Amino acid sequence: MTRQEDATTAAGPVPRLIPDRERPGSWFVRIGGTDQSYVDPYDPTYLEFDYVQRIADIIDCTYPESGRITAVHVGGAGMTIPRYIAHTRPTSGQIVLEPDATLTAEVRAAVPLPPASGIKVRAADGQAGLAALRAEYADLVVVDAFAGAQVPAAFAGLPWLAEVRRVLRTTGTLVMNITDVGALEYTRRVVAGVRTLFTPVVVGAEPSTWRGRRFGNVVIAAGGALDPHNLIRRAQAAVFPYRLLFDLELDRWLGGARPFTDADARSSPYPPDGPGTYR
Repeated sequence: MTRQEDATTAAGPVPRLIPDRERPGSWFVRIGGTDQSYVDPYDPTYLEFDYVQRIADIIDCTYPESGRITAVHVGGAGMTIPRYIAHTRPTSGQIVLEPDATLTAEVRAAVPLPPASGIKVRAADGQAGLAALRAEYADLVVVDAFAGAQVPAAFAGLPWLAEVRRVLRTTGTLVMNITDVGALEYTRRVVAGVRTLFTPVVVGAEPSTWRGRRFGNVVIAAGGALDPHNLIRRAQAAVFPYRLLFDLELDRWLGGARPFTDADARSSPYPPDGPGTYR
């Protein structure tokens, strides 16, 4: 999910909603050459991207199905996870922070939100949007926000994570999707920041990403409501394997990494082969 200005050509704006010819009625949200979201309005539980399934696993292992939760989503695009929560937990209240109001209008025109979904979309960036919420407002904060193919530096540092901690309830859950490559040095520093404010912390990625062979998504989950062992069992049963680090294994992997501050925070690495190469 992302914010990016419209790309244009001599023929006009490049379309950002691309129909999926294999699943009529479904759409990709494609920005800057990267598929940022996928929406199947007829089956909100169909999650095309593997990392989105990982986020859904965290939600399902943490909050009972059909129960009510209050969720805040930083990054909107196709609103895949908000739609998933609205379908599986239909009484939930959700706020989506998506600064690109034009993109939101395009998405809602092509794939309207279901009636009485409980989803409210605010044309605000993550920092301004969270600042407007009261303390202990949410059970869940999902951060899946990109500028093009990179996580903005503003979402890497301790001050941002402290603001997320403020908005979450005592046992609330943070879920972050970031991207990285190689030794995952960027990820280590983001996770080090999360660990200063949350416990427990679980980090998951595909084996090839852990080994530095592939640029990919890394999903971070943190907060008192998590059951790491339940998440590990879910990971072991997944169709596409992924590995979770937790507790002492996570300590060893971090290796003394320092959290980002506002002074040295940076964006996530750019895909080595350009956008659109890792979804």
